[in-house]
Amino acid sequence: MPSAHIDTFARDHLPPAAEQPEFLFDLPALQFPEQLNCATPLLDAHVQQGGGDRPCLIAPGIRWSYRDLQEKADRIAHVLVSDMGVVPGNRVLLRGANHPMLVACWFAVMKVGAVAVTTMPMLRAKELSTMIAIAQVTHALCDASLLEELEAARLVAPILRDVRCYHDASASGLEAAMARHDAPFDTVATASDDTCLLAFTSGTTGIPKATMHFHRDVMAICECWPPHVLRATADDVFMGSPPLAFTFGLGGLVLFPMAIGASTVLLDKVSPPHLLEGIREYGATVLFTAPTSYRAMAGNPDALRGTALRKCVSAGEALPAATRALWRVVTGIELIDGIGATELLHIFISADETHARPGATGVPVPGYRAEVVDDAGVPVPVGTIGKLRVKGPTGCRYLRDERQRTYVRDGWNYTGDAYLIDADGYFHYHARTDDIIISSGYNIAGPEVENVLLQHPAVAECGVTGVPDDERGQIVKAYVVLREGYAPDTAMVKALQDYVKQSVAPYKYPRAVAFVATLPRTNTGKLQRFRLRDSDRDAETMETT
Repeated sequence: MPSAHIDTFARDHLPPAAEQPEFLFDLPALQFPEQLNCATPLLDAHVQQGGGDRPCLIAPGIRWSYRDLQEKADRIAHVLVSDMGVVPGNRVLLRGANHPMLVACWFAVMKVGAVAVTTMPMLRAKELSTMIAIAQVTHALCDASLLEELEAARLVAPILRDVRCYHDASASGLEAAMARHDAPFDTVATASDDTCLLAFTSGTTGIPKATMHFHRDVMAICECWPPHVLRATADDVFMGSPPLAFTFGLGGLVLFPMAIGASTVLLDKVSPPHLLEGIREYGATVLFTAPTSYRAMAGNPDALRGTALRKCVSAGEALPAATRALWRVVTGIELIDGIGATELLHIFISADETHARPGATGVPVPGYRAEVVDDAGVPVPVGTIGKLRVKGPTGCRYLRDERQRTYVRDGWNYTGDAYLIDADGYFHYHARTDDIIISSGYNIAGPEVENVLLQHPAVAECGVTGVPDDERGQIVKAYVVLREGYAPDTAMVKALQDYVKQSVAPYKYPRAVAFVATLPRTNTGKLQRFRLRDSDRDAETMETT
C-alpha cells in the first residue's frame, strides 16, 4: 500500500532497513492489512458497530461516550485540515495534562494521517524546542494553561508555525473553531507502515531520541500483552498515573481500553492520594501505575478496602518483591509486572496474576522473543546475568539518530537491561546495564540492594548507585527516605547495613548511606540514579566499614 503521507519527512528519515530490527508477525492477530489507520478500529468501528453510546472517557465533570469522542475528534480533524493546513505526514505537537480533550486531539491527528508528538506537561521551553527541531514539528494543539513555555520554544524553533489552544474560551480558541465544523470527517486511508507517532525517550541525558511507530505498531501492542496477560473486559474501568506522552500511559489509559470498548478515567492529579480518591469515586477496576505509587497507597489500607479494583499493573521501573508482597497483603491483588520500552512501544515481558513470581518480571509476551546474552551476543547459561535483547512485532526505529546502531544489532533490540533467566524460563531483572556497580571485582545490581532495603520497616523509599572509591573502584551507596518516626543517625546506618548483610551476600551492603527527603524521578516516575550523586550536596552521607 503506498504511503498516504504528502509530507514524507518521517519515511525519509527512517533508519536504513539494515539497521532496523527483525519484525515478527507470527500470531494470527498480527496479520494486518496493508491499509490501516489505527483510529478506525480503536474509535470509529465502535460507533459503526453499535457501541457509540458506551462510556469511553471520564474525568471530573466529564463523561464522554465513544460517539462523543468521535464527534470531537472529527471536528478537531477539520480544524487541523481546513483552518491550520495540516497535510498527511505533518508532525503535530500535543501538549496537555491527561484529559479527554488531549485524547480527542490525538485521534484527530490520527484521522488526518499526521504524526502525533505528545509531550509531557512539565517540559520547559528548552526541552520543547529541542523536540520541535528534531521532529520538525509544524503545528501544535496545546492546553491554554501550558501555552507560555510553548510560545517561548517557538522563538527558538520557528518551524512551529501554527498553534491552537483548547480550554480557551476566546474566539481564537480551538473550541470556537470546532464549533464551525459539524460534518463527519473521512479518516485518511494511511498505509499500515505510515508513521503515526513519535515518542521521545524519557529519563535520558543529553539529546533525546525520537522513536518512530507505525499505525500497525499501535494495533500490534493491543493484540499482544492485553489479551494474553491483562485479560480485561469491555465493562472494566481503567485508571492510572502515567502521562499520555509516556507510551505506558498511552497504551494503558487509551489504546488498551478502547481496543476492547472499555472506559478510562483521566485524572489531572495522580499522586497516590488522588489515585485512591479516584479509585473510590469512579469505581476503577484496572489500575496502571509505578511501584512507588503502589507502595505509597498500600500505606492507606482503609482507603483501598471495598473498592472495585481487580487488576493492577506495575511498569515503568523494576517492581521490588517487597512492594509486590505488601500490595498483596493489603489488597489481596497480585500485581501484574511488566517491562516495556519506548523503543518497542509497550510491554514485552510479563506474567499474569496466576503465574507471577516474586522477584521475576515474567516471560516473553506472546508475539515477542527474548534472550539474555553476553557481550558477543551468545546466549548465557541459566542463572547467569547478561544483556536482554528482544524482537517482536514492534521495535526500535530512531528518527535520524546514530544511536540506532547501538540499540539494534543483528536484528535484535538491546534494551540496556541486565537480566537472568531461571530454570523455568522466567526473566529476572537485575539492573540497567549502566547501573551495574563493580566493587572490588564484584558485580552488584543496585536494584537488588534497593529491594532488600525496602523490606526494612524504617525505609519509605531508596535508591542505590555506585560512587567512586580509591580502594575498591566503586562502593555501594544508598540514598534513603526514612518513614516518619525514624532518626537519620549512625545507629540507623548500621541497622540498615546489617539488614542488607543478613539478606544478601555481605559484599553488596551499602558502605555509604545518605538520608534524603525525596528521590529524583522523571515525569513518568522512574528513579534517576544518575542524579542521586548530585543529591550529595543536600544530604549528610554516613559511612561505616
